[in-house]
Amino acid sequence: MKDQRITVRFSPETRRRLKAAARRGRTRESDLVRGAVELQLAAEEASLTAYEHAKKSGLIGAVKGTIRDLSTNPKYFDGFGGS
Repeated sequence: MKDQRITVRFSPETRRRLKAAARRGRTRESDLVRGAVELQLAAEEASLTAYEHAKKSGLIGAVKGTIRDLSTNPKYFDGFGGS
């Protein structure tokens, strides 16, 4: 997949610091910004709860095309718990 381009606005001071860091590291400003975004996203993912991970993965939610509510319809409890 082709990379997507976005525009980011920085204050003059932040831009000056970004340019200086890129020169020191002998890299491009865009590489520094990409790396910083990746680190931030990884940190956020690491802090997700189990519920948030399950929801993000699509494991939580309604299932389409099934019975609406099994928990309140006694018809679906026939034989449940019997020995």
